[in-house]
Amino acid sequence: MIIVFAVALAGAIGGGVGTAQAAGKGVSGGAHARELLFYNHSFGVFDRETADAIEHSDYLREFANFQVRTTTGTGGETWTGRYLMGRESYLELFGVGDVPGQDGTLGAAGLGLSTERAGDLATVTARLKDEGVAEPVDFLQTRDFGDGVPVPWFDAVLTTLEYDAFDAWGMEYRPEYFADPRGNTEPPSFPGDVGRERYLSDDYRTHLMRDVTAIHLAVTEGDLADTVPLLRAGGFTVRTLAGGGVVAVGGGTTIRFDVVPRAQAGMQRVDLSLNRPVKDRHVEQIGHSTLTVGPGTHAVWTFAKNGTS
Repeated sequence: MIIVFAVALAGAIGGGVGTAQAAGKGVSGGAHARELLFYNHSFGVFDRETADAIEHSDYLREFANFQVRTTTGTGGETWTGRYLMGRESYLELFGVGDVPGQDGTLGAAGLGLSTERAGDLATVTARLKDEGVAEPVDFLQTRDFGDGVPVPWFDAVLTTLEYDAFDAWGMEYRPEYFADPRGNTEPPSFPGDVGRERYLSDDYRTHLMRDVTAIHLAVTEGDLADTVPLLRAGGFTVRTLAGGGVVAVGGGTTIRFDVVPRAQAGMQRVDLSLNRPVKDRHVEQIGHSTLTVGPGTHAVWTFAKNGTS
């Protein structure tokens, strides 16, 4: 899912905007003692040719638990995405205009980090204040399954409502969503289980793709500065790179951010684990992107900058 509420909230919530940017400069070193947030999913917006090629790819339907769907969220906002669903993580891919407003522009991207245990998002919010975010922004995302009755989906927290092309949020699935049979979720594995594996179906088992293991994003300096406090509050270890980027590691996922001008922003590369090893290397050209699968239990999907070849 995607967060598409910033415009609606911007006029209703004051303060806090810009504080995270100041706190994120010069970040290095470790994180909090216990990891609370884990890579859930990321989204990217691509040129129409690439988005259409993804949507109509026969290979992707074999490779992953692949879906194309339109979702209705809070306030009746809708978005149409192409989804590759794994065991604990997934990808959400859009074409220009598939998402309302700023999030639907070429090169826009986002990152959802979720909790595994009920109540941990409140701790993340408290940690954000320790990371210099004076007023974290809270939000409830709902989902309408088509009957006009919104179901609470997840609670979210952001560091700011203002961004150039990339936004990140912490999230915690709501018990009401797990209780709704239309969500097709699994029973809890332990008391307070709100985890990713429970949320996602087991259909990944019949395909090659298992999970996202690494993602490479190009973002503006300001967007990165607003993101780092959330990563650190969630328990990721954040390391500064030469040139101003960072690498964040946590829960078996590596997230790399390079700093670029807005015109060069976007999803660059995704590394994927496979359910079983493949003997040969397969290269699939999908619009202005290339998916390389194998050999072994690894795949890499690379995307041209802003959909250019």
